[in-house]
Amino acid sequence: MALDRQQVIDEALQLLDDEGLEALSLRTLAGRLGVQAPTLYWHIGSKAELLDALADTIMDDAIRAVPAPSPDDNWAEWLLTALIELRRAMLHRRDGSRIVSGARLSLRRGDFSESAMSTLVDHGIEPQRARLLVLAGERFTVGYVLEEQAPVDATQQPPDVEELRRRFPVMTQAIGHYFSGGRTSDDLYRDTARLILGLPPQT
Repeated sequence: MALDRQQVIDEALQLLDDEGLEALSLRTLAGRLGVQAPTLYWHIGSKAELLDALADTIMDDAIRAVPAPSPDDNWAEWLLTALIELRRAMLHRRDGSRIVSGARLSLRRGDFSESAMSTLVDHGIEPQRARLLVLAGERFTVGYVLEEQAPVDATQQPPDVEELRRRFPVMTQAIGHYFSGGRTSDDLYRDTARLILGLPPQT
């Protein structure tokens, strides 16, 4: 069966999930597909083009999950939902946030931004403010997931909890109080994003 572009992208996503971004190369990808590296250039011209294609796939996942806006929607709540889906789509792929943040020509990322901005403008938000709101939300979300997906050094000793409490009493008390009610990392993302969008805390 002849190789096509979608097969290349699908295998690249599998390689990404299996081994991470550091292992992603056209040579390794060609080996997994059972072809010579030059064969891939018929479908993907460079690693940068491949990364953009992977980012497009991740953004497709986010865009499909965002509900269509309606005139009765609270624009900030709708944008929060869109950002939650963006986070989910990046977390679904190993190093997904690095792929999205490193993409330079991802048209689907542009589609996400355009759709979000258009929705805000349709709800009466001035275009320049809409741009800043969407930009702030997207960059916060990508940065947040970059931290969530950062590699953990298994050889590093865990911190001394009592020492942390002595050194950072206000911070550790606030963290303990926040999570004592059963809140999760998903709740923390949502509550922080609500703050950025000017939404009241969720009770």
